[in-house]
Amino acid sequence: MNYQEVFEKILDTKDVTIGGGSASSISGAMAAGLSGMVARLSVGKDYGLTDEQYLRIADELDELGKKLEAGSVADADAYMQIINAYKLPKATDEEKEVRKAAIQAAGVTAATQPMDNAKLCLDLHKLCVSLKGVSNTNAESDLLIGIGLSTLGIRGCVMNIKANLGIIKDESKVAFFNEQINYFENYLSEIEGK
Repeated sequence: MNYQEVFEKILDTKDVTIGGGSASSISGAMAAGLSGMVARLSVGKDYGLTDEQYLRIADELDELGKKLEAGSVADADAYMQIINAYKLPKATDEEKEVRKAAIQAAGVTAATQPMDNAKLCLDLHKLCVSLKGVSNTNAESDLLIGIGLSTLGIRGCVMNIKANLGIIKDESKVAFFNEQINYFENYLSEIEGK
């Protein structure tokens, strides 16, 4: 599956295979596109940064956007791992053990992927905010939408980490994911308090 297919499945109300984790990553990718455009529209003008700074930020945003596009596909794949693990046979004790191990592994993968995407969205948000007040004023609405989409990306990814914790039985892994959740939620509280 590729990014375009994931996007189309998100828009398809009849499809139940792609959900909020992939959509959150795509929110981040859209934020990167909008904010990168704003950075490029600021080149050659006196808004507060050098042309080199605008182009560096735009290039970084392009790279984050590509990673988040790939992250949306990886999130969809992680969800399918859970579905496939639950479909494994469970008639014998051996099959039950194999199935149980597959579910645990899939749960960890399904929590790890949105965690990785949340990190990308957080880096993205910082770059978007760095353009606020020092970029093309004619594209301010685009930048503000980009900032909002990057915030939504973080929040949605965190929700998807939480959604997968219920199947993970390893308490040390759950504790690790909860530490990450706290980090992201503290960041969100901080930016929303400003």
